[in-house]
Amino acid sequence: MTHGAADKNAPVTCATCDALCCQLTVVLTEKDAVPAHLTIRLPSGLHVMDKDEDGWCVALDGQQMNCRIYDSRPAICRSFVMGGPYCRAERAAQARANPRGIALQLA
Repeated sequence: MTHGAADKNAPVTCATCDALCCQLTVVLTEKDAVPAHLTIRLPSGLHVMDKDEDGWCVALDGQQMNCRIYDSRPAICRSFVMGGPYCRAERAAQARANPRGIALQLA
């Protein structure tokens, strides 16, 4: 289970999260000043942050688990509230889809 996903009142911090927000599709606006090499245009016409082969935002520094373009991150990333309702809903959905646990064999 994702850290804290079972308890809706548990504190959420980036340090105890699986960075689920960095796997969501980030739609860009005309005002976003993101370097072009980090973006793509989808067949639908939406301009979005690109993702790596594992589905992570290309701006995510996987070693440090932080955004490489934090000061110029897209508006949607700026408005994403860590621990807010949408964050918690995504964490809960991930926990349901990918439960963690220890496999036990019963005799």
